[in-house]
Amino acid sequence: MNFELLLSEFLLLVATIDPIGTLSIFVGVTGKAAKEDRPRIALKATLIGGAVLLAFLILGQFVLGALDVRLESFQLGGGIILFLLGLQMVFGVGPAVEPPKPEAGHDVAVFPLALPSIASPGSILAVVILTDNHRFTVFEQTITAVVLVVVLALCYVLMLLANPIHRLIGDTGGTIIVKVMGLLLCALATENCIDAIQKLWS
Repeated sequence: MNFELLLSEFLLLVATIDPIGTLSIFVGVTGKAAKEDRPRIALKATLIGGAVLLAFLILGQFVLGALDVRLESFQLGGGIILFLLGLQMVFGVGPAVEPPKPEAGHDVAVFPLALPSIASPGSILAVVILTDNHRFTVFEQTITAVVLVVVLALCYVLMLLANPIHRLIGDTGGTIIVKVMGLLLCALATENCIDAIQKLWS
Protein backbone atom coordinates (compact mmCIF):
# COMPACT_ATOMS: atom_id res chain seq x y z
CA MET A 1 0.00 0.00 0.00
CA ASN A 2 1.57 3.29 -1.14
CA PHE A 3 1.52 6.54 0.77
CA GLU A 4 -0.99 8.20 -1.59
CA LEU A 5 -3.53 5.41 -1.08
CA LEU A 6 -2.95 5.47 2.66
CA LEU A 7 -3.50 9.23 2.76
CA SER A 8 -6.63 8.86 0.62
CA GLU A 9 -8.07 6.29 3.02
CA PHE A 10 -7.25 8.46 6.01
CA LEU A 11 -8.90 11.53 4.47
CA LEU A 12 -11.98 9.54 3.45
CA LEU A 13 -12.41 8.14 6.95
CA VAL A 14 -11.80 11.53 8.56
CA ALA A 15 -14.35 13.12 6.22
CA THR A 16 -17.02 10.49 6.83
CA ILE A 17 -16.50 9.97 10.57
CA ASP A 18 -16.10 13.75 10.89
CA PRO A 19 -14.32 14.17 14.26
CA ILE A 20 -15.03 17.93 14.22
CA GLY A 21 -18.74 17.31 13.78
CA THR A 22 -18.64 14.70 16.54
CA LEU A 23 -16.82 17.23 18.71
CA SER A 24 -19.61 19.76 18.21
CA ILE A 25 -22.30 17.20 19.04
CA PHE A 26 -20.31 16.08 22.11
CA VAL A 27 -20.16 19.63 23.43
CA GLY A 28 -23.90 20.00 22.95
CA VAL A 29 -25.08 16.71 24.48
CA THR A 30 -22.68 16.68 27.46
CA GLY A 31 -23.22 20.30 28.48
CA LYS A 32 -25.15 19.25 31.58
CA ALA A 33 -23.03 16.17 32.36
CA ALA A 34 -20.64 16.16 35.31
CA LYS A 35 -17.07 16.99 34.33
CA GLU A 36 -15.80 13.62 35.58
CA ASP A 37 -18.40 11.76 33.45
CA ARG A 38 -17.34 13.25 30.13
CA PRO A 39 -14.23 11.05 29.60
CA ARG A 40 -16.37 7.95 30.23
CA ILE A 41 -18.99 9.14 27.72
CA ALA A 42 -16.29 9.87 25.13
CA LEU A 43 -14.66 6.46 25.58
CA LYS A 44 -17.96 4.56 25.45
CA ALA A 45 -19.08 6.41 22.32
CA THR A 46 -15.75 5.74 20.59
CA LEU A 47 -15.74 2.03 21.50
CA ILE A 48 -19.33 1.43 20.39
CA GLY A 49 -18.98 3.43 17.18
CA GLY A 50 -15.64 1.74 16.46
CA ALA A 51 -17.10 -1.73 17.09
CA VAL A 52 -19.89 -1.08 14.59
CA LEU A 53 -17.44 0.14 11.94
CA LEU A 54 -15.04 -2.76 12.50
CA ALA A 55 -17.95 -5.21 12.22
CA PHE A 56 -18.86 -3.76 8.82
CA LEU A 57 -15.18 -3.72 7.84
CA ILE A 58 -14.95 -7.45 8.50
CA LEU A 59 -18.43 -8.67 7.55
CA GLY A 60 -19.74 -6.01 5.17
CA GLN A 61 -18.68 -7.72 1.97
CA PHE A 62 -19.98 -11.12 3.14
CA VAL A 63 -23.38 -9.53 3.72
CA LEU A 64 -23.30 -8.03 0.22
CA GLY A 65 -22.38 -11.43 -1.18
CA ALA A 66 -25.29 -13.06 0.62
CA LEU A 67 -27.60 -10.46 -0.94
CA ASP A 68 -25.98 -11.03 -4.36
CA VAL A 69 -24.93 -7.39 -4.62
CA ARG A 70 -21.70 -6.72 -6.48
CA LEU A 71 -19.23 -4.58 -4.58
CA GLU A 72 -18.82 -2.38 -7.65
CA SER A 73 -22.55 -1.58 -7.52
CA PHE A 74 -22.29 -0.89 -3.80
CA GLN A 75 -19.20 1.24 -4.44
CA LEU A 76 -21.02 3.29 -7.09
CA GLY A 77 -24.13 3.74 -4.94
CA GLY A 78 -22.03 4.48 -1.89
CA GLY A 79 -19.94 6.99 -3.85
CA ILE A 80 -23.09 8.84 -4.92
CA ILE A 81 -24.34 8.95 -1.32
CA LEU A 82 -20.95 10.13 -0.05
CA PHE A 83 -20.94 12.82 -2.73
CA LEU A 84 -24.37 14.02 -1.60
CA LEU A 85 -23.20 14.03 2.03
CA GLY A 86 -20.19 16.09 0.97
CA LEU A 87 -22.48 18.58 -0.80
CA GLN A 88 -24.57 18.90 2.36
CA MET A 89 -21.42 19.61 4.35
CA VAL A 90 -20.27 22.23 1.83
CA PHE A 91 -23.61 24.05 1.60
CA GLY A 92 -24.53 23.59 5.26
CA VAL A 93 -27.91 21.97 4.72
CA GLY A 94 -29.44 18.53 5.25
CA PRO A 95 -28.98 15.67 7.74
CA ALA A 96 -25.18 15.65 7.36
CA VAL A 97 -24.91 19.00 9.13
CA GLU A 98 -27.97 18.94 11.38
CA PRO A 99 -26.86 17.30 14.64
CA PRO A 100 -29.29 14.69 15.95
CA LYS A 101 -30.92 15.51 19.26
CA PRO A 102 -30.44 13.21 22.26
CA GLU A 103 -33.46 11.19 23.29
CA ALA A 104 -34.74 11.52 26.84
CA GLY A 105 -33.80 8.56 29.02
CA HIS A 106 -31.20 7.22 26.57
CA ASP A 107 -27.42 7.12 26.87
CA VAL A 108 -25.96 9.97 24.80
CA ALA A 109 -22.80 7.90 24.32
CA VAL A 110 -24.85 5.48 22.21
CA PHE A 111 -27.15 8.01 20.53
CA PRO A 112 -26.31 10.44 19.05
CA LEU A 113 -22.53 10.07 19.58
CA ALA A 114 -21.71 6.46 18.63
CA LEU A 115 -24.66 6.22 16.25
CA PRO A 116 -25.14 8.05 13.96
CA SER A 117 -22.27 10.51 14.55
CA ILE A 118 -19.19 8.23 14.60
CA ALA A 119 -20.70 5.17 12.87
CA SER A 120 -22.62 7.21 10.32
CA PRO A 121 -24.07 5.83 7.06
CA GLY A 122 -21.19 7.52 5.25
CA SER A 123 -18.46 5.98 7.41
CA ILE A 124 -20.09 2.53 7.18
CA LEU A 125 -20.13 2.81 3.38
CA ALA A 126 -16.51 3.96 3.42
CA VAL A 127 -15.14 1.04 5.44
CA VAL A 128 -16.92 -1.50 3.21
CA ILE A 129 -15.61 0.12 0.03
CA LEU A 130 -12.07 0.39 1.42
CA THR A 131 -11.88 -3.33 2.23
CA ASP A 132 -12.92 -4.87 -1.08
CA ASN A 133 -11.63 -8.46 -1.04
CA HIS A 134 -11.06 -8.31 -4.81
CA ARG A 135 -8.96 -5.14 -4.67
CA PHE A 136 -7.10 -5.40 -1.39
CA THR A 137 -5.10 -8.13 0.31
CA VAL A 138 -5.66 -9.16 3.92
CA PHE A 139 -2.58 -7.15 4.85
CA GLU A 140 -3.93 -4.03 3.13
CA GLN A 141 -7.30 -4.49 4.82
CA THR A 142 -5.48 -4.78 8.14
CA ILE A 143 -3.73 -1.48 7.39
CA THR A 144 -7.14 0.05 6.68
CA ALA A 145 -8.35 -1.21 10.06
CA VAL A 146 -5.31 0.43 11.69
CA VAL A 147 -6.08 3.71 9.88
CA LEU A 148 -9.66 3.44 11.14
CA VAL A 149 -8.43 2.98 14.71
CA VAL A 150 -6.18 6.04 14.32
CA VAL A 151 -9.15 8.17 13.16
CA LEU A 152 -11.26 6.84 16.04
CA ALA A 153 -8.45 7.70 18.47
CA LEU A 154 -8.34 11.21 17.00
CA CYS A 155 -12.09 11.48 17.52
CA TYR A 156 -11.71 10.34 21.14
CA VAL A 157 -8.90 12.81 21.88
CA LEU A 158 -10.90 15.67 20.40
CA MET A 159 -13.85 14.77 22.62
CA LEU A 160 -11.59 14.74 25.67
CA LEU A 161 -10.39 18.23 24.70
CA ALA A 162 -13.86 19.31 23.59
CA ASN A 163 -14.38 22.47 25.59
CA PRO A 164 -10.98 24.17 25.04
CA ILE A 165 -11.00 23.23 21.32
CA HIS A 166 -14.51 24.54 20.85
CA ARG A 167 -13.56 27.80 22.57
CA LEU A 168 -10.45 28.06 20.38
CA ILE A 169 -11.97 27.48 16.94
CA GLY A 170 -15.47 28.72 17.73
CA ASP A 171 -18.54 28.03 15.64
CA THR A 172 -17.05 29.81 12.62
CA GLY A 173 -13.85 27.76 12.68
CA GLY A 174 -15.81 24.54 13.04
CA THR A 175 -18.01 25.50 10.07
CA ILE A 176 -14.97 26.23 7.88
CA ILE A 177 -13.38 22.86 8.72
CA VAL A 178 -16.63 21.00 7.98
CA LYS A 179 -16.94 22.71 4.57
CA VAL A 180 -13.35 21.87 3.63
CA MET A 181 -13.87 18.23 4.66
CA GLY A 182 -17.09 18.20 2.64
CA LEU A 183 -15.19 19.33 -0.46
CA LEU A 184 -12.57 16.62 0.06
CA LEU A 185 -15.34 14.06 0.55
CA CYS A 186 -16.93 15.09 -2.77
CA ALA A 187 -13.60 14.62 -4.55
CA LEU A 188 -12.93 11.23 -2.95
CA ALA A 189 -16.49 10.09 -3.67
CA THR A 190 -16.09 11.07 -7.34
CA GLU A 191 -12.94 8.97 -7.57
CA ASN A 192 -14.83 5.99 -6.11
CA CYS A 193 -17.67 6.44 -8.62
CA ILE A 194 -15.26 6.64 -11.58
CA ASP A 195 -13.41 3.54 -10.38
CA ALA A 196 -16.69 1.61 -9.96
CA ILE A 197 -17.97 2.62 -13.42
CA GLN A 198 -14.71 1.56 -15.05
CA LYS A 199 -14.96 -1.86 -13.39
CA LEU A 200 -18.63 -2.33 -14.29
CA TRP A 201 -17.93 -1.52 -17.94
CA SER A 202 -14.72 -3.55 -18.23
